[in-house]
Amino acid sequence: MPGTLEERIKELKQIEAQLPGKLRQIAQDATLRAVEKAAEETPPTMDSLRGTNTRTGEMKQHWATDSRITPKVSGSQYSTFLANDKQYASYVNNGHRMDRHFVPGLVVNEASGMLEYNPDGKGGIVVGTKTAYVKGLFMVDKAKEAYKKTVQAELKKVRDLLK
Repeated sequence: MPGTLEERIKELKQIEAQLPGKLRQIAQDATLRAVEKAAEETPPTMDSLRGTNTRTGEMKQHWATDSRITPKVSGSQYSTFLANDKQYASYVNNGHRMDRHFVPGLVVNEASGMLEYNPDGKGGIVVGTKTAYVKGLFMVDKAKEAYKKTVQAELKKVRDLLK
């Protein structure tokens, strides 16, 4: 700690000059952590590979490609965003209803027992699930929490510099 008031003022001015860069880095690091958390919570996880589109991992990969991790500076604000442009991402995140419905032209082949599409559109079957509602995984909420924790931890380090 500096001995005189002038030395302390000089030290604080140096810290102030570094502050925009530190804030930019904090925003970027926190967004990276949020993207990691969202991907970690997105199927397929180690626990389960159930459900449509879970085996490819395509939605999991889109967190990194669709999010803006590098902060955009506008005045004194640093903006980043967490995004996933897969059409079904919101349904996985928030949950959704599953209704039984009729599919015209879809038939069970009597010989093979396999589902087949009848091109003339004749016939059809009712498809759906036993579950009327699929609970959401709330990946975005968990990612926001990871973002907040990272920002709080990093800002605490900056505050400690000011003491």
